[in-house]
Amino acid sequence: MSSPKHERTGPDGVGAVPYLPLSSASDVPGDQSIGRLVGDATQHISTLVRAEMELAKSELVGEVKKGLKGAVFFLIALTVFLYSTFFFFFFLAEGFADWFRSLHRWGAFGIVFVVMLLVAGAAGYLGYRKVKKFKAPERTIASVKETAAALKPQRAPEADLTTTRD
Repeated sequence: MSSPKHERTGPDGVGAVPYLPLSSASDVPGDQSIGRLVGDATQHISTLVRAEMELAKSELVGEVKKGLKGAVFFLIALTVFLYSTFFFFFFLAEGFADWFRSLHRWGAFGIVFVVMLLVAGAAGYLGYRKVKKFKAPERTIASVKETAAALKPQRAPEADLTTTRD
């Protein structure tokens, strides 16, 4: 069963979510056995859990889609910014050549190139220092090993097979 509120043709494109009927026209109070009530309760709990899982999944899918769209725009902005820096460095070199009249154009471009290499080297060194600090998730590894050891079937010590039977 699905709620009319959660149809597949909704604006968010999320699938139908099951729901629990509160009462049925065929239910007569006091006319049901304990077994049927327990069975109905079990079915309703199962449906409720599935509905909650479906709702969480649909919400997460929607949020992830929004996040991905935002990430695409950030990547576009970053790409345009990186291509724009190319022109900034030309501007900087030409500015050096104009500002220092005794400096040739090739010298100005050389200075900009060396500054770019120094900045790239410093950023690479800082990145290397940060990556070098990474450690293995020791607690997680230990926990997984403990869980694997606990789930391994324990064998009873085998009897000595070299003894003879009487």
